[in-house]
Amino acid sequence: MRIIIDAFGGDNAPLEIIKGAQLAQQEYGVDITLAGERGEIERCAKENGLSLDKMEILDAQGMIPVEADPTTLLKEYENCSMAVGLRALKEGKGDAFVSAGSTGALVVGASLVVKRIKGVRRTAIPTVIPSEKGCFMLIDSGANAECSSDMLVQFGMMGSVYMNKIEGISSPRVGLINIGTEENKGLDLHRETYQRLKEMPLNFIGNVEARGLPMGDCDVAVCDGFTGNVTLKLIEGMAKFFSHQLKGMFMRSTKTKLAALLLKDGVKEFKQKLDYSEYGGAPLLGISKTVIKAHGSSDAKSIKNAIRQAKQCVESGVNETIAENLVKMKEEAKNS
Repeated sequence: MRIIIDAFGGDNAPLEIIKGAQLAQQEYGVDITLAGERGEIERCAKENGLSLDKMEILDAQGMIPVEADPTTLLKEYENCSMAVGLRALKEGKGDAFVSAGSTGALVVGASLVVKRIKGVRRTAIPTVIPSEKGCFMLIDSGANAECSSDMLVQFGMMGSVYMNKIEGISSPRVGLINIGTEENKGLDLHRETYQRLKEMPLNFIGNVEARGLPMGDCDVAVCDGFTGNVTLKLIEGMAKFFSHQLKGMFMRSTKTKLAALLLKDGVKEFKQKLDYSEYGGAPLLGISKTVIKAHGSSDAKSIKNAIRQAKQCVESGVNETIAENLVKMKEEAKNS
C-alpha cells in the first residue's frame, strides 16, 4: 500500500512530516510518497540524519498558506504540495493522501480533484473524541456551516460506517445533537432530520445533549459544521483547562507532589486519552478515495498515526461501504 503525504503541510513541515513518514514506513510497512520541493526535502533529511530510502518524492512548488482562499488551490497554487499530492491520488499513484495543511483547501481540493462518492451531498470532517465509554465521532466538525436534512442523514450513515469499520463498534449508536432529548426539540431542521433518521437502517437513539457527549451517550454525534466546530473547540479548551488545573493542584505543596508521584501512571493515562495525536487525524468522509486531515501542529507521532489511520481506512473498505449504503438508501427511498 502506498500513502502519499503532503510534505509541506502543517506548522512543523517538512521535518516532522519526514520523521513521521519514516516511523510509519518502519512500523506499518507502507510505501511512502512525499509531495513537496525535492531539494528542501533532501536537505532537511540530510541535516537531521533521516533516511529517504524507499520513499518516492513528487516534486512540487511550495505550499498553500492557511490564510489563502481555499479555491485558489487549483489556480494560484496548482503546483503546491497539496495539489500535486491530490492529483497523484486521483491518478492512482497512491491509495491514500495525508495532509496537515489548510483544512479548507484540502476539502475543496479533495472534492474537485479526487471527487466525492456518487450521491454524497457534501464532504464531512468527522472528529473522534475520547469519552467515558471509549470514544465518539462528532460529524460534521467544521466543513459545512449550514446543512440540509439530506446532508445530516448522510453524515449519520457515513459516521456509522466509519465507527463500525475503524473502531470496531458492531452497531454504532447515532444521535442528533440538540438542545433537548425530546423529539420535538430544536429548529425545523432538527425536527425534520430526526424523523428521517428514524426511518434509516441505523441504530438511531434520538436527540442527544452536548453534556452527554463526554459521558458516551452516543457513538456518532450528528450536527451541522457550525455546531460541531463550536462543540469541538469547547471540548479542546476544557481538556486544556482540566490538565492545567490538575497540574496546579499537584504542584501546590510537598504533600500534593508526593500524591502526584503515587498517581503518576493514572495521570499519564488520562493525558494520553486527551492527546489528539493518538487519533492521527480526521478522514474526509464522502470522498471517493481515502484523504486524511492531520492536525496543523502535528508532530512525527501524529503524522505516523494519521498514516496508520489512512491504512486502516483503505484496508477496511470504508469508502466502498459508504457507496453501497448510499445505493441502498436511494432504493429504499424510491420504494417508500
